[in-house]
This record gives sequence, structure tokens and C-alpha cells, in this order.
Amino acid sequence: MVSAWLVRGGRQGERDQWALDTGVAGIGFHEFGDVSSVTSWEEMRALVADSGAFDKLQAATNYAAQIWAFVGRIAVDDIVVMPIKNTPYLAIGRVTGPYRYDAGQEDRGRRHVRDVDWVRTDVPRTEIRQDLLYSLGAFLTVCQIHRNDAAWRLQQVLETGRDPGSRTALVGTGGTSIEDSDLGDELSAESSGIDILRYSKDRITARVGEVFAGHALSNLVAAVLEAQGFRCWVSPPGPDGGVDILVGTGVLGMDSPRLVVQVKSQTSPVSNTVVQQLQGAVAMHKADQGLLVAWGGLTKPARDMLTGQHFHMAVWTSDDVIDEVTRHYDALPDEIQVDLPLQRAWILVEEDAP
Repeated sequence: MVSAWLVRGGRQGERDQWALDTGVAGIGFHEFGDVSSVTSWEEMRALVADSGAFDKLQAATNYAAQIWAFVGRIAVDDIVVMPIKNTPYLAIGRVTGPYRYDAGQEDRGRRHVRDVDWVRTDVPRTEIRQDLLYSLGAFLTVCQIHRNDAAWRLQQVLETGRDPGSRTALVGTGGTSIEDSDLGDELSAESSGIDILRYSKDRITARVGEVFAGHALSNLVAAVLEAQGFRCWVSPPGPDGGVDILVGTGVLGMDSPRLVVQVKSQTSPVSNTVVQQLQGAVAMHKADQGLLVAWGGLTKPARDMLTGQHFHMAVWTSDDVIDEVTRHYDALPDEIQVDLPLQRAWILVEEDAP
């Protein structure tokens, strides 16, 4: 049976693009050399414990569990998910080869690898339901994703780009069959520490997606822009010719910088056709710049079309909208704060696994 695994590209996402470009999943763990000769969990645990790299037994056990999963438990054809750090996207692929140690790699943090066919490299987090996103927020570098029919759902995402949710008969069953039973809690995403900041943003994103669906998202974006000091005119619901919001400065809102804003609230990525439409609207209205609010992100052709347009065309994904909302929350209208009740809180930043 196919299993699903979370394999992170580093604390700051430093291995993300390298992994996608070279068709691998890598785990860092530069403290250890080639472990291809290790044949059991007990042997891996002893190797890590005897290395002297860790002062605490729990830390050594945690590392050993993750290395052994990467080396000995992840199987060819299993599904791998890699959240792309500082973006609203996930990369999802299939493992195509066994563990190997790339001794010729200059960066020691890129030597432990598994070959992966990254089928989808830009799945918007907005396409994944909250219960599954919670599991994908685990701090561990390597962990199994298994609750709420996760493996089947991620296979559907791999094939269609969308999360269909748990199959009714399996909702709540959870769990997985783990041969090394003492690794169950160690490598369960749901039992490990969770990235609270990412989890909180996903929760806020889900709320905004529900309350400000469709044309209401234009009103929210306009409120954020007005909180930044702009004056906005929002098109009424219905066909808009590629213009959802006209933005300007000055007493009448006619001074530069003048923006044309197109707002797409769909959870799927928008195409290059939308980019072309906005470019035409910017020219027609003699605006200085364009802003594309693409809640579900952009397709690769759309991103390619924006190459070289940095000072002419900006893009806000769902992550960017939430960042702007939280940054200007206190200046937003009361009715928006009622529909989107947020509270600022301080938390201790937990160190995630390398």
C-alpha cells in the first residue's frame, strides 16, 4: 500500500529549489555520512546514539527515527510532499529510487537523497483541506502523513491538483500500520510539534476564503489598500472587463501611483490569460501599475509571463493577502473586523528539525 510522507527542504527552505531542480528529496543531517549499510531501526538508533552528536537521548532518538524512515521505510512509489518555504505552494511527487549517498556533492547537507518525480510543484495550499494542512505543518524534517485518509487524498492531489477530502467510510479511522511500532509516535505528523505560525495563517486563510468569497474579496482588498492610504473604486458585481478595483491617491483618487486591480478568488491557480487581461486594462486606463490578486496562485505560464514585470505588475497570493490584512488589521473597517475576528499573540519560536 502506498504511504505518504512529509520531507522538508530545510529550516529556511534552503534545499527546496535544489530538490525540485535535481529531482530528489534531501534531508540534510550533515552530521552523518553514508548510512546505506544500515539495515534496521535498532542499528540506526545505535549508530546515532554512539556518534556523540547529541547530548540528549530524545534528540538522538528523534534524528535516528527520521533518518531510518528516509533510508529504510519510505518505499519506491510512495508519495512525498514538500512545502515550499515562504510560499503558499506545495510540491508533491513520487519516490522513484532507493536511498543513496551523494559523496560528490560539495554541500554536506545535500548528500542524503532519494530520487523523486516531482509531478506537481505548485499546488496551492488553498486546494488542501484544513485537516490535511494541519498534518503538513509538522516541524519534523521527515514524518509520515496518515490520518484522515491522507495517502489516498494526496494521490488524488497528485493526479488532479485538488484535495477531495476523506472518503466517508474512512473518516475518523486514522492511524497506519507501522512495522516498527516504537516509531509510530516519533514519525506521526499529527503527534509531532506543529508550525503554529503556518497553522494560524492557514486557519485565517480558510476563514477569509469562506467569508470573503467571490466579489467580497474585492471589498477586502480595497479596504486593505485604503488602510495603506489609497483611494479605491470597486466595480459592482458582474462582468468587469478585467477591472475589479481602480486605485489612486490624492483628494480625488486620481493622482499617481494609479493602479488597476484584478481580483480572482478561485482556489486554483489563474492562467496567463488573466495576466494578459490585466495588462490590457492597465494600458487602457493609463494606470501606472497593475495588481493581480490571485487567491490560488498562478500557473507556471502565468508566472513566466510576469518575468521582467516586477516594477509594473505585482501579484498577491492568499499568503500575501493575509500578510497585508494582519499588518493593517487595526485600520480595517469595523464590519470587516467583525467578520474576521483576529487577535495578536506572542509565541515562543520552537526550533524545527534541520
